[in-house]
Amino acid sequence: MKCILSLMSILVSMLFVPSLIVFIAADTSSTSQFVSLSYGKNITSPSGTFEIGFFHLGNPNRSYLAIRYKCCPDQTFVWVANDGKPVNDSSAMLRLNTSSGSLVLTYNNLNWSTSSPNVANIYNPVAELLDTGNLVIRERQKPKPEVEEEEYIWQSFDHPSNTMLARMKIGWDLKRNLNRSLVAWKSDEDPTPGDITWGIVLHPYPEMIMMKGTHKYHRLGPWNGLRFSGMPEMRPNPVFNYTFVSTKDEIYYMWTLQANLITKVVLNQSNEERPRYVWSEVDKIWNFYSTMPGEHCDHYAFCGANSFCSSTASPMCECLKGYKPKSLEKWKSMVWTEGCVLKHQLSCMNDGFAPVDDLKVPDTKNTSVDETIDLDECKKKCLNDCSCMAYTNSDISGSGSGCVMWFGELIDIKLYEASGSGQRLYIRLHPSELDSIRHKKSKTILIISVAATIGVILAIYFIYRRKIYEKSKEENNYENYVDDLDLPLLDLSIIIAATKNFSDENKIGEGGFGPVYRGKLASGLEIAVKRLSKSSNQGMSEFVNEVKLIAKVQHRNLVKLFGCCIQKQEKMLVYEYMTNGSLDYFIFDSTKGKLLDWPKRFRIICGIARGLMYLHQDSRLRIVHRDVKASNVLLDDTLNPKISDFGMAKTFRGEDIEGSTERIVGTFGYMAPEYAFDGQFSVKSDVFSFGVLLMEIICGKKSRFYRGKQVHNLVDQVWTLWKNDMALQMVDPNMEDSVVACEVLRCIHIGLFCVQQYAEDRPTMTSVVLMLGSEMELDEPKNPGIFKKKESNEANSSSRSSMNAMSITSLTAR
Repeated sequence: MKCILSLMSILVSMLFVPSLIVFIAADTSSTSQFVSLSYGKNITSPSGTFEIGFFHLGNPNRSYLAIRYKCCPDQTFVWVANDGKPVNDSSAMLRLNTSSGSLVLTYNNLNWSTSSPNVANIYNPVAELLDTGNLVIRERQKPKPEVEEEEYIWQSFDHPSNTMLARMKIGWDLKRNLNRSLVAWKSDEDPTPGDITWGIVLHPYPEMIMMKGTHKYHRLGPWNGLRFSGMPEMRPNPVFNYTFVSTKDEIYYMWTLQANLITKVVLNQSNEERPRYVWSEVDKIWNFYSTMPGEHCDHYAFCGANSFCSSTASPMCECLKGYKPKSLEKWKSMVWTEGCVLKHQLSCMNDGFAPVDDLKVPDTKNTSVDETIDLDECKKKCLNDCSCMAYTNSDISGSGSGCVMWFGELIDIKLYEASGSGQRLYIRLHPSELDSIRHKKSKTILIISVAATIGVILAIYFIYRRKIYEKSKEENNYENYVDDLDLPLLDLSIIIAATKNFSDENKIGEGGFGPVYRGKLASGLEIAVKRLSKSSNQGMSEFVNEVKLIAKVQHRNLVKLFGCCIQKQEKMLVYEYMTNGSLDYFIFDSTKGKLLDWPKRFRIICGIARGLMYLHQDSRLRIVHRDVKASNVLLDDTLNPKISDFGMAKTFRGEDIEGSTERIVGTFGYMAPEYAFDGQFSVKSDVFSFGVLLMEIICGKKSRFYRGKQVHNLVDQVWTLWKNDMALQMVDPNMEDSVVACEVLRCIHIGLFCVQQYAEDRPTMTSVVLMLGSEMELDEPKNPGIFKKKESNEANSSSRSSMNAMSITSLTAR
């Protein structure tokens, strides 16, 4: 069973009153209640979920008073008292001051204590660790069920550090001027506060913001009545129940669990992210679930002011209607931070508004909120204020209600691909821009009325474009062929400057397409430039195919294409730079393979599966990659996998899921039988390739590997050992110490499903993702589709492979 957890720690430095300390033994009526706690002793919550004691976080010479999950002690600390001041011997003592109702930690000259305004008429206080992970001080005589949160003398949930737990409030207690926000630790072993924080900022329209020092780093946006504006996936579900409260006394966000799960949400200083993990009770490990920020568009003001960012568009940044780039030259060079400015100075009284849908609304610092008026009144109020630049409902639940208006620049807007995922924002425009919109509407009506004529025009246009292409081909000048691609065309001089004129020191690899160079644009954005070699078997069609496909699909597990360059016989693709290169660089190297333990490999497997599922099912076009292999999976700085190289991909529309070709392309060893023999490709041929890749990741061997002078087929080897219940013998020795046997065997089981001989026997990638993330029962796999090639060399196939050189090995079913 999968579980989901969360961690937390605290920094509090308060008054120490030694004369009032009373030393009493731990309470005997309940193991969760105590008035003192000495070094080496632990106190457990009533159900045994949490425990408090003196623990070290990795360094045995540094101990901290901490709370942790008792079920999963490895890196699961949820609260630390003396975060910047560790103890290192047995003299440390935590005591409850029964006069003031304060907990006091003493160790040499180290003093830490709690304090609370709720100290009037305290009678017989007791400290207690609750099953929520909350350490509280309350009056003993009150039975637990009757104790309300407001009656706690003190509670650790009021002082979070780097982790949020279920039922914990993140936000403000306005009566006490108490701000509950997450603060990252410097490292897993050092709970000293870092400079990354996450909490509610009290703008007129309050919102959740991640700060890096004094600078905004990631903005989740305001609560719009249904969810945070920047989190469209935050919808009702059987696991989480989300609560947002905004009153004159308090403003906070809280989630509770509706299932018996454990979740862990930690603000991470090193990665500058806030990831969530899922605890697997069966495998006793944490599985990565999600993170924020998750992509470029999630970073604050990525596109500058008065623009919006879309992770599914190329370029990612676009000016709002009525605005233009402040610096067109920088904008074309993908330096977007200066943002956009108005095309025409607003006229104030004659202006109007244009709606833009599916947005994360702008930064709410300069806003005004009126919950008592509707949208029509909001429009009038905004129109009458010349500094009001946009408006919308403050609450979008039901038919919508309330009014929020923005003044000045509109910053940090994100556009979502899926309809209904974001909000509608009404943006103020100059009358001429409104006339342009009305003109476009009239033009649309005219186009509909003369559709037949347009059809003829389009036919002429395509003939003309074909002639342009043929001419371009003859002159070896391709600019005219791709000028209609929805992607920035970068000037060659920009690429030359970024790559230091394609210097050898900037070269990071080379494949069948050509060399790849690392570069850095003037904006500081790191890029990878894929340069088409003149001797490459891949030509203009593959180049344009890759541009068109990857420009239209964006996902966390697909590499991001920033632009292309087609100039002076050069054809180049400009990608996001992936710090750790390709997957094969790690798994097929006896030294570098040690850097990938089993949890990292499992996370990579799951990421690749999610990327393929998106291509096959969730993208606007159904895409078959046709060349899934280790060298086409890139790893970013956190080892998040991203599928790359779409030059050989094919698309389907509607419900089509398969096709055929006379030209077999791809890499031998990863090809499905029906594709290698008959040219039949489908989503199931990608599934086959994924199955081979999964086994390579587990075994640390290529699909065809050598022992002595003999060539072995990896799938054949795994299948043979699987039938004899010895599949674990194939596990890469580099990760033997971290292997979770049942999880590895399950992955091998899934891999064998994926490489079944017949396509109809293979699962879809959606089913693969489900199987990887659950403990559902699995059927026995059938014979895999295995080839053996007589030649000893292994090469990429750019034309139909010789079928006479292959044969299917028939294996007995298990």
